[in-house]
Amino acid sequence: MKLRSNEEDDWFSLRPSIFGTITKDKTPKDRRLKTVSPQMLSFSQMLDHSQTGNNNNNTCSHYSKDQALIFADGILMAGSMEALIQHLVPTDEYNPDKTYVFAFLLSSRLFIRPHDLISEVCQVCILQQNLSEDELRKEKLGKFGPNIIQLLSEWADMFPYDFRDERMMKKLKEITQRILAIYPELRPDVTNITHSLVKKLNELQNYEEELARWNSEATLRSNTQEVPTTDIMEVCPSPLELAQQLTHIELDRLSHIGPEEFVQAFSKEANTKETTYNDMKKTSNLEAYVHWFNRLSYFVTTEICSHLKKKNRVRIIEYFVDVAKECINMGNFNSLMAIIAGMNMTWVSRLKKTWSKVNRAKFEILEHQMDPTSNFGIYRSCLKAAMWRSEGAEAGSKEEKIIIPFFSLFVKDLYFLNEGCSNKLPNGDINFEKFWQLAKQISDFITWQQAECPFPKNDKVISYLLTSPVFSESTLALASFECEAPEKSFEKEKHKQLKASASV
Repeated sequence: MKLRSNEEDDWFSLRPSIFGTITKDKTPKDRRLKTVSPQMLSFSQMLDHSQTGNNNNNTCSHYSKDQALIFADGILMAGSMEALIQHLVPTDEYNPDKTYVFAFLLSSRLFIRPHDLISEVCQVCILQQNLSEDELRKEKLGKFGPNIIQLLSEWADMFPYDFRDERMMKKLKEITQRILAIYPELRPDVTNITHSLVKKLNELQNYEEELARWNSEATLRSNTQEVPTTDIMEVCPSPLELAQQLTHIELDRLSHIGPEEFVQAFSKEANTKETTYNDMKKTSNLEAYVHWFNRLSYFVTTEICSHLKKKNRVRIIEYFVDVAKECINMGNFNSLMAIIAGMNMTWVSRLKKTWSKVNRAKFEILEHQMDPTSNFGIYRSCLKAAMWRSEGAEAGSKEEKIIIPFFSLFVKDLYFLNEGCSNKLPNGDINFEKFWQLAKQISDFITWQQAECPFPKNDKVISYLLTSPVFSESTLALASFECEAPEKSFEKEKHKQLKASASV
């Protein structure tokens, strides 16, 4: 069998890609909790080892079989699933810390579906508060009513996409109606929850419909337009303006990703007869963002390879280098990496005569910023600097608030955190320390999602970016060979095969 050379291997690794995810096996049944203790520290303190004391000599851990929860220095570290669920449910005197609510609702879906979890919450409430009694008085329940409404409000605010499932909405209605029968003064709060949910879910539906329209138009143009009639420099001569329009697209796509989608990407749905469409893991907005990264990379490659004249290819490569530089200045690292990936694809990188005329110094500076060595150490330093800038920015400075991370690396970090830490301890308890770490990383992402794009929107440029045809692999290869003829033997063989396929 003939082995391929390193150069030939390049032909088989052309696509920009995002790191995938795999799952852990399902876990055994959990135990019952009898009593719980409240969280003692804020979320930031929980994750700041310098404040909590990570030294074994200073660590104070306690565990009670009655409690079925393990704490260390006031931080919840582990517990059975049922213990953790009860720790989520408020009482007259106890209200769960908001950071715990977020961390648990985020990661519990690795073990239990949201609609099953809300049913468990209802059951705990009924048992704890004797809600099945015919006559219940507010005086007996105390602050339980406002506290459970607060929990539901936080759930709907943090994870609104959970409520696309009609079973979730039905259970929400059941709980709130039961509470309103005892606490009629809470009706405005319940109404606010419902209205906010409807608004967010309508926004999501409108976004998905808009994505479908863009994708349909892009497919139509790709099927009807074989040769580009214009290029990006004619549509948008300014590299600064193009970087601004890319940032518009990035922030729009970023803002619609539900935080739970990262965890759901790790989960594995059991293929049973009871499984319905609503049970399937929902990661469509995350996948749409990945699709955008890949499209932008192929867009860059297509724009370059569409020009038969070398001077035009040089001009457009240098244009994209300037766009990428502006992306760095804006904190738009995802578009930056997509542009670099597009220019590093084999069909562009093989154009040696073209690159000999390009100002390589500026491009090499960009590549240095995204150097993958030391686990993207230089990029991570740039990201930290952008985060410091964002945190220190004044309220009116929207430009300095923008942070758009290199998305595939962000997902890769979450993947390794998920795979590197066990979901359960040897005794079968849930490893909640891992849940805190997942919550911390994703809470950073939520902060980045909230940035507003301060730049003027150019619908013509955005439409071109989203719908202009991008070449397939084979078309890119043929276009590249038209730009500069194949020189090496395997290039010539590849070109021969492509032409033969095209003529069939």
